[in-house]
Amino acid sequence: MRKALIVGIDYYKHLAPLTGCVIDANSVKAALERNADGRLNFPAPRLLTAAGEAQTITKSELKDAVRELFEDDAEVALFYFAGHGYIEDTGGYLCASDSETGDDGLSLGDVMHLANTSDAKNKVIILDSCHSGAAGGKAMTPKMAEIQEGVTILTASTAQQYSMEVTGGGGVFTDLFVDALNGAAANLVGDITPGSVYAHIDQSLGPWKQRPVFKTNVKTFVSLRKAAPPIELEELQQLTALFPSPEFEFPLDPSYEPERSNDQEKIPSTPPPDPANNAVFKILQNYVRVNLVRPVDAPHMWHAAMGGKSCELTVLGQHYWKLVKDGLI
Repeated sequence: MRKALIVGIDYYKHLAPLTGCVIDANSVKAALERNADGRLNFPAPRLLTAAGEAQTITKSELKDAVRELFEDDAEVALFYFAGHGYIEDTGGYLCASDSETGDDGLSLGDVMHLANTSDAKNKVIILDSCHSGAAGGKAMTPKMAEIQEGVTILTASTAQQYSMEVTGGGGVFTDLFVDALNGAAANLVGDITPGSVYAHIDQSLGPWKQRPVFKTNVKTFVSLRKAAPPIELEELQQLTALFPSPEFEFPLDPSYEPERSNDQEKIPSTPPPDPANNAVFKILQNYVRVNLVRPVDAPHMWHAAMGGKSCELTVLGQHYWKLVKDGLI
C-alpha cells in the first residue's frame, strides 16, 4: 500500500494570500498518481486544497490528515505541503488557513513525531514552504537532526530562507520536483528516488539561489515513481554478454555498420554489412546514447566501425555492468 497526502494552501484568513500552491498540489498529484506506463503508483492520493474563503484548511484538519497518513504500516507514506511556513526560536510551523501569527500553525515537531513513530516502512516528507529546512531538526540545537529509520525529508529551502515562486505563481522547488518525477531524475531502469530528485533540484538551483535541504535515515531508497526507461531492460541486461569484463574492448569492423558512402561501396576490401553484427551494433549505439559505452580512438561509433577500432564501457557503463553481473538488474 502506497499512501500520499498532498496539501496546497493559497487562502489565508489573516496572513498574506498565495497564488500557486493549489496549482502545485494538483501538479504533484497528477505526477504521483500513476507511473509513466499508466499503472497506479499512489492510488487515490488524498488532495487537500484551500483556494478561497469557501475552501479552507484549518490547523486541526491538517493535523488530523497528517496523523491519518502515518497511522498504519503502509509501504510508503508521502506527505507534500505547499503553503506558508514560519519559524521562531521554538521551532518551525506549517501555516493553515486559520493561522494568525504563524506559530499557531501545525508544528514541524508534531509532523516529525507522527512520522518517526509511524509503522509505515518509508515516510517521505516534502515541503515547499519558507523555512521548511527546519523540519527534522531540534529546536534548541538546530544543527542536530531527529530522524528515525525510514524517514526522508526534502524541503524547498533552509530554515533561514524563503521559497521562490516561478513567474505566474507556483514554487520553483515544486516545478523542479514535478520535472524530476516526470523523468528528469530517473535512472536507466526508470526508478525515481528521493535521492535522485534531490540531486536534480540541487543541480538546477545552483549555489546562489534557495538551497533545498535533504535529510534521510534509510538503508535503501524507495522508488517514488517509475518513468519510461531510456533503454530497454533486455538490452541493458546484455551488457555482460557483450562485455565479458568491465575492461573489455569490443572489437568492431565495417560489417557492423549498415550504412556506406558511395566511395566506400566501391572499395572491394570493405566487407558488406552483416545483419547479425548490425543488430549488435544497434544495441551498442543505444548504450552510447545513455553514456554506457564510448568509441575508442574515434569521434563516433560509425568511425570506430569503419576504421576497424573498438568501443569500451564508460565509468557509468562499468557500474551498470556490475549491477547486471550481481543480478541487481
